[in-house]
Amino acid sequence: MADYTRDVKKQLSNNGFAFHRHGKGDHDIWRSPHTNISVSVDGSIKSRHTANAVMKEAGINHRF
Repeated sequence: MADYTRDVKKQLSNNGFAFHRHGKGDHDIWRSPHTNISVSVDGSIKSRHTANAVMKEAGINHRF
């Protein structure tokens, strides 16, 4: 299985999001200072569907 974590974090960063804080377990919270949207990113995203759900929650029009 592919690991989408690096790609998700790269897309978030490219769209103005920045690491905000560590969440529970191996999750990180990323936040956009422009839109005040916060998203939780798992430390190991193995599913394309989960990666797409993070993109949708962040309001980014990008699909894996």
